[in-house]
Amino acid sequence: MSLVAYQEQIMDTPSVSQQRVTDLLTRWSQGDDAALAELTPLVYEELRRLAHHYMKGERPDHTLQTTALVNEAYLRLADQTNPHWQSRAHFFAVAARAMRQILVSYARSNRAQKTGGWRGEQN
Repeated sequence: MSLVAYQEQIMDTPSVSQQRVTDLLTRWSQGDDAALAELTPLVYEELRRLAHHYMKGERPDHTLQTTALVNEAYLRLADQTNPHWQSRAHFFAVAARAMRQILVSYARSNRAQKTGGWRGEQN
């Protein structure tokens, strides 16, 4: 299944009202921090499914876990100043991008540790 098809499947999940999530995203964009607190439990499972999808593409001995990826992505999303969410789909697209960036950063860090940092294995 392609990533686009997978994201469409996630966004069509009937368990969470698309309009409710969009309304909370709008309130959050307008500075209502209470909206973020209310939004979190509504989107958590969908973020977890998205993270699980990305983790399936990682190597078998990958040490970052799905929950850690969700939490790190959530922190990046929640830390934004003046977010301007256009829709539920926009929010999940930004979340997906954050997850990809986290995985790339994690891989780079892991590789740097294995090669002795930025200097490589110079003796």
